Amino acid sequence: MFWVSKPAGWQFSSVMVLPDPVSSWGYMLDSQRISSGQTAGEVAAAQLRDCVALLPADLHPLLVADRYYPNAAFLQATGDVACGKLLRSTKRRVFYRAAPPPTGKRGAPRKDGERFACHDASTHGEPSAHWQGEEESGHRIEVDAWEHLHLSKARQVELTVIRVIRFGARDKKRDPRVSWFVWIDQEPAPLAEIRPLYQRRFGMEHTYRFQKQELLWEEPRLRTPEQFECWTQIVAIGHNLLVLARPLLEAKRQPWEGARRPVTPQQVRRAMAPILATLGTPAPAPQPRGKSPGRTKGAKIRPAMRYPVIKKAKPTPKKRRKSA
Repeated sequence: MFWVSKPAGWQFSSVMVLPDPVSSWGYMLDSQRISSGQTAGEVAAAQLRDCVALLPADLHPLLVADRYYPNAAFLQATGDVACGKLLRSTKRRVFYRAAPPPTGKRGAPRKDGERFACHDASTHGEPSAHWQGEEESGHRIEVDAWEHLHLSKARQVELTVIRVIRFGARDKKRDPRVSWFVWIDQEPAPLAEIRPLYQRRFGMEHTYRFQKQELLWEEPRLRTPEQFECWTQIVAIGHNLLVLARPLLEAKRQPWEGARRPVTPQQVRRAMAPILATLGTPAPAPQPRGKSPGRTKGAKIRPAMRYPVIKKAKPTPKKRRKSA
């Protein structure tokens, strides 16, 4: 699972194991800063390749990511990584079917087949697979899949486009009625599991909220990216230690926190004192405080170095030519 966060003006790309059910119990596998000369897709592709290489050979991971990632550059960079992908897609994205066989006539053969535009139902045709069921709320849900499609700039990556229609949705930004996804894997898409699988992505938002509010990820006002990278790793390690300590401790609840509700990382954090006392610390004992000598006489304190603000412009969409 990838996520791009922007604390203190810096972008970070993170790979996290998502909890089931959705909660703040996710734990970090890798977190890297996206420098000014990089894109989120470039960093994410390198992270995915490195993380999958460390997993057991018999484990087949599934990447769940938002609508930024089903682009040609990311799909090409991760085409040989041994993991499935479930990626959210925008309704304006256009795919293509396989190219037709050469006709033998003059000119180069077609490289792409018929157009498949998510927003244009006339280009869809009959779906390759269909599933219909009910959500937890009891409302009807329909899932359709169109196989053997590709992007025009990543023709070697074959994918499946999936449409999810939720008849009980309010059809708003946070509760859309129609959602589009991209499935890339050797196995066919499990249509009944598409929505539950993607819902697990929201566990990353809960995890980041815990890191920001309770572990103070955004609080330090550090001057350099290297300092904030170090602090990010410290916060991630602290969060992972809480995940490991969960089965070893009895959660400490406040009087107003119900005993029947699932345990939270904050409740485990309150109960960490016995483990920390047992492990000890490599830090030396604190020294008695004395009077600070202050700055030496005649010291000249230079102002902090200032860096220019770097803005990454979004690519301008190509204008379509009007037919005469």
